Amino acid sequence: QLKLVESGGGLVQPGGSLRLSCAGSGTSLDYYTIGWFRQAPGKEHERVSCFNSRSGGKFYSDSMKDRFTISRERGANTMLLQMNDLRPEDTAVYYCAATKSICSTAQFLPRNYDIWGQGTQVTVSS
Repeated sequence: QLKLVESGGGLVQPGGSLRLSCAGSGTSLDYYTIGWFRQAPGKEHERVSCFNSRSGGKFYSDSMKDRFTISRERGANTMLLQMNDLRPEDTAVYYCAATKSICSTAQFLPRNYDIWGQGTQVTVSS
């Protein structure tokens, strides 16, 4: 059974960068599409990005596609999310999750993801 653990969150000033990691254990991430979601206080889960490393399929939400990059760490069972030019509205708990579905606009919904990490807090503030 796949288990996911996020790390890399923290406090950063506007315009700064963070790199989040999603470490998988129990089985290879190759068998899954990995998605990043975020949830701000009082709001629903918002999709950020997904990636299937076997097919190469990627998706980014419009507000993040020019600032965030999802990738698979070489030689590791880890998915990364590089976040640049962070803004206060990016403040949220960031979760990685796994699904057997493809990474596509239609499939990239929280309800399609079966396995979730515990989340990591990202706070963007001066």
